[in-house]
Amino acid sequence: MPNENEDQDRRYKVVVNHEEQYSIWFEERPAPAGWTEVGPRGTKEECLKYIGEVWTDMRPLSLRKKMAAAGQE
Repeated sequence: MPNENEDQDRRYKVVVNHEEQYSIWFEERPAPAGWTEVGPRGTKEECLKYIGEVWTDMRPLSLRKKMAAAGQE
C-alpha cells in the first residue's frame, strides 16, 4: 500500500505526446518514449492544475485534424 506522505513529497513534471495528450511523470525519470516535457514541475496537484488549464479539448490531434478537414469541427 503506498504511503500517503511519499505521494505528497513526490515531484512530477507535465508531459505531452504527439497527439497533444497530457500526463504527469515522475520528475526524476526521463520522459517516456514519444512524450515531451512541457509546463511546470511540482506537486501532483500543481501539475494536474496546469493540465486542466491547457488541455481543453480531449480529442486526439489526429481526430481534430480529420474532423476539421471534413468540416465537422
